Amino acid sequence: MSDFTITLDEAKEWATSWRTNPPKDLAKGHLVPGGALRELLAIDGVVDVRAYMGVDTKGTQKLMFVGVDADGKDLIDDNHLIYDTTQPCPPSCDPSSPLNTP
Repeated sequence: MSDFTITLDEAKEWATSWRTNPPKDLAKGHLVPGGALRELLAIDGVVDVRAYMGVDTKGTQKLMFVGVDADGKDLIDDNHLIYDTTQPCPPSCDPSSPLNTP
């Protein structure tokens, strides 16, 4: 298992938490490790990436990434994992970014 991945059970729990009890203060953005995206895009059959919103057990907002095949189907199986090591903004923000100002 990659350092960037989570289990399907975790992903389902986080996605359900987002849908049933969404955070009141939404993240402005997410820092996504480049290594996770490179690893995901290098997997055979992955032509696109889909992001799902979630909230982990600590209440941290997350983006979960899955590979998508040429038919638009999520690739989730033993060879295609769910990626997440994202960090929400705040606190992982660039204070000088024009996308982070009111």
